[in-house]
Amino acid sequence: MDLKTMTFLVVGATFALYIGIAIWARAHTTSDFYVAGKGIHPVANGMATAADWMSAASFISMAGLIAFFGYGGSVFLMGWTGGYVLLAMLLAPYLRKFGKFTVPEFIGERYYSRTARVVAVICLIVASVTYVIGQMKGIGVAFGRFLEVKYEIGLLIGMGIVFIYAVMGGMKGITYTQIAQYCVLIFAYTIPAIFISLNLTGHALPQIGLGSTMADGSGTYLLDKLDQVVTDLGFHEYTTKERLSKVNMFAYTLSLMIGTAGLPHVIIRFFTVPKVADARKSAGWALVFITILYTTAPAVAAMARLNLMETIQPSATGENLVYAERPTWFKNWEKTGLLKFEDKNGDGKIQYVKGDANEMVKVDRDIMVLANPEIAKLPNWIIALVAAGGLAAALSTAAGLLLAIASSISHDLMKGIFVPNISEKGELLASRIAMGGAIGLAGYLGYNPPDFAAGTVALAFGLAASSIFPALMMGIFSKRINKHAAVWGMLTGLSITLLYVFQHKGIMFIKETAFLGDMKANWFLGIEPNAFGAVGAVVNFVVAFVISRVTPPPPEHIQHLVEDIRVPGGASSASGAGH
Repeated sequence: MDLKTMTFLVVGATFALYIGIAIWARAHTTSDFYVAGKGIHPVANGMATAADWMSAASFISMAGLIAFFGYGGSVFLMGWTGGYVLLAMLLAPYLRKFGKFTVPEFIGERYYSRTARVVAVICLIVASVTYVIGQMKGIGVAFGRFLEVKYEIGLLIGMGIVFIYAVMGGMKGITYTQIAQYCVLIFAYTIPAIFISLNLTGHALPQIGLGSTMADGSGTYLLDKLDQVVTDLGFHEYTTKERLSKVNMFAYTLSLMIGTAGLPHVIIRFFTVPKVADARKSAGWALVFITILYTTAPAVAAMARLNLMETIQPSATGENLVYAERPTWFKNWEKTGLLKFEDKNGDGKIQYVKGDANEMVKVDRDIMVLANPEIAKLPNWIIALVAAGGLAAALSTAAGLLLAIASSISHDLMKGIFVPNISEKGELLASRIAMGGAIGLAGYLGYNPPDFAAGTVALAFGLAASSIFPALMMGIFSKRINKHAAVWGMLTGLSITLLYVFQHKGIMFIKETAFLGDMKANWFLGIEPNAFGAVGAVVNFVVAFVISRVTPPPPEHIQHLVEDIRVPGGASSASGAGH
């Protein structure tokens, strides 16, 4: 069976499964729509959380970034994984104990302020909309190549699928759909990795293959071979090149960590379990499910980079590949515009070397995971499975983000502030309308994606890090932080991060030239804009601390509320949001 037919069958089957689950798990109440009725088992919620968290950036872009940046790309592995541990230990159980539907609702009641709630909504929407653009890019890339349709058509199809199961099922439908999507994406990621590891090193486990010798009998370790290949072509050594500087790598890692812990679409997953203890169990199970992909990603990255370079510029023969004789996979990806060749010297041969002036092959980093099975000449069913996995990753996270956006509009703004007497039926309808509007906005922004998926996502994490995370941490662990401190801290952290991004880029998203250092002359301590969220978070904390010392402390009942949240067992008190 040819690849296109196989892909249509596999992807079509997964889409039918998602829609079927949505019909079965249709939300009938606002509790179903927002938090799945708080009845999800910890293991199931852990799997759904893993799918919600492992976006197109994790599935498609992360290995591509590590493949091209080498050691410097490890910031994504360390930041995202460390951030999840931070979320599981310091935030999730306490927020679940508070017992509300959304992050802005917690902030509004903890800081006894409607203004704080509105500011939290603004921060949530800015971060989530930025994040969802990356998922739209992932959907378009996967559809464009494997279903051989235009990027715009792929986006429309993806939007339609999300609309059906997210609008119909809400959190309940999204949760069970994400469980199915996790199964699809994890098989799609690990199966080709196993085959490729066997081909290159003789080891079935990619994690072991990464540190093993090549299967060709040379005795050369895979990473040593990759270092040799890339340095021979003028690139930096793969295993040692840091990302700009140690300070920048630290800031980038920290920004991704606290950004992960501040992303509302991940946090609300812990509101769906029956008990506080289940929130911790969910976090543990999610980390297990996440680990499977995240320990495989470095191997996928290294093996994909080696396969790519050895295929288009074989070191064994010492001769460059003739463009007219390029392999089928090269031709297929050329059609998408994500792989380009320009014969600058007119010799008709592909030369893959470092430097814009001499660069004849341009490879979009987002294609590395999706193209890897084709480059390695794996069977069509594996290639089709990878396409379904990439779509599952993008769709699962997109649905979670869109629900967070819709909930903030319908529950926090309408129910919480503007129309407090709205009926449950009316709120449910408003939620579905808000979800539809969010999907439309995401699709509109996805038509002209400003950059590759993980670059867009990295900025979203920075925005969450500089605005939402400090407000949550101080709200849980400090009785002294009041509403004035929280509002000004969030606004200052978000503003300074956005200002830095626009000032030092002129555009919002990272480009390759930024990584090469062309734009870093005026960066603060050499920190690139996508890593500035860590600095924004520090500013947020400092501003909040200073203001809390020159303004009155929170009311007594709010201070007791903070104590109740942190005490194991029992139920926390509640407070009405003030003006």
